[in-house]
Amino acid sequence: MTREEKLIARNKKVFHEYFVDETFEAGIALSGTEVKSLRENRTTLRDAFATVRKGEVWLHNMHIAAYSHGNRSNVQPDRMRKLLLHKREIRYLIGKTKEKGYTLVPLKVYFSSNNLVKVELGLARGKKLYDKRDALADRDQKRDVERALKERTRGA
Repeated sequence: MTREEKLIARNKKVFHEYFVDETFEAGIALSGTEVKSLRENRTTLRDAFATVRKGEVWLHNMHIAAYSHGNRSNVQPDRMRKLLLHKREIRYLIGKTKEKGYTLVPLKVYFSSNNLVKVELGLARGKKLYDKRDALADRDQKRDVERALKERTRGA
């Protein structure tokens, strides 16, 4: 993410649940009040996922809260939203998601440098329980090493 991009939401849980093999940047088709709600950081990606149907990529379960100053033009918060990708990327994703174990998950939502809302999609494989345990053990070990180095430099 470059300095000029403004992060709206990040899906922190995805790296615990999946191995992310590749990432793609996609635009997203939104209504006007949804963009205003995103400017207020009122969105969650917790259970969101993407599917490819009829040559189009759709984002499911991304909750964008209703705009606080909106009126009847507010749309349903959990509706499916179309993702905008190049045709060759969509064909590639169709092939990959048909393989066993691959899924599309949103990693983060942000405003690009020219104020367009972008979604970073990850092509991911699910982790098994023992993979999750190994990741937790590695993270704890890394944290202990960092703590020991910090104490060592503080004492000198």
